[in-house]
Amino acid sequence: MKTWQYALIVFIGGCCYGALSTFVKLAYSAGFNVAEVTGSQYLFGALLIWVLALFSKKKKLTLPNIGTLLLSGIPVGLTGVFYYQSLQTLHASLAIIFLFQFVWIGTLAEWIFYKKIPTKGKVVSIGILIIGSILAAGIITEGAFEVSLQGTVWGLLSALTYTAFIFLSGSVGKDIPSVQKSAFLTTGGLITVLILLQPTELFQLDVFMGVAPYGLYLGLLGVALPPLLFTIGMPHIGPGLGTILTASELPIAVILSALVLGEIVSMSQWLGVVFILGGIMVGNVKMAKPKMKSVPVESESAT
Repeated sequence: MKTWQYALIVFIGGCCYGALSTFVKLAYSAGFNVAEVTGSQYLFGALLIWVLALFSKKKKLTLPNIGTLLLSGIPVGLTGVFYYQSLQTLHASLAIIFLFQFVWIGTLAEWIFYKKIPTKGKVVSIGILIIGSILAAGIITEGAFEVSLQGTVWGLLSALTYTAFIFLSGSVGKDIPSVQKSAFLTTGGLITVLILLQPTELFQLDVFMGVAPYGLYLGLLGVALPPLLFTIGMPHIGPGLGTILTASELPIAVILSALVLGEIVSMSQWLGVVFILGGIMVGNVKMAKPKMKSVPVESESAT
């Protein structure tokens, strides 16, 4: 596969996350709480990826390998927990802005750990994405929000753990088949959610049957597919570009909120969507240019 194809896979992974918020709102409006929705999401997501893993290529793993993968899956679960906690005290538009800081945190992590200095194009891309996220989140049209310290901390923690998830998905277990690796990462996320949220209500049959349709949808697009797509694409493009590509999450969230929920999306929000898509394109311009191979110049004496 070519580099742009791996980039497209990561982009689609970000789109999957963008399709979640709309159906989370539908689940909440149906009367289910955070623990029930999140617990069912990770439970169904883990089941789906493990079913796929049964029929996919596998590699014999040692206990240390399994332990590393499970631990690497902790940020998968923490991101959801931290983000939902931030929503308890912050307006949704402000909470997603804090989460969106993963865009520059990922580039910074790549600089620190991989010694890859961000190019001017990447810095410009990040700037465009940040501006676009502010517009797309509707902060300008909805006015000022009350900012709580607790919500701010939870929101920034969700950005850090999301970055860690992207970072680890591309650096851990590179020689392990993608589906098998994703299954263990997802399991690590499930264990984290079960420990922290303790969704005991899911063991009640009426609650489980009611939340199951939402959990199945959210599990597929929020737990099963993104780790799989990221483990395929991230090792080939790096966390810096990867975080830029996963910015596709916010435009999809805005579009679906308008189409499914019928929410009114202002012109500034649509402008933000355009900015984000433009920022992603700017971050990928270099990949679109064919690499020129150096051709040795023959000396005149040879003619």
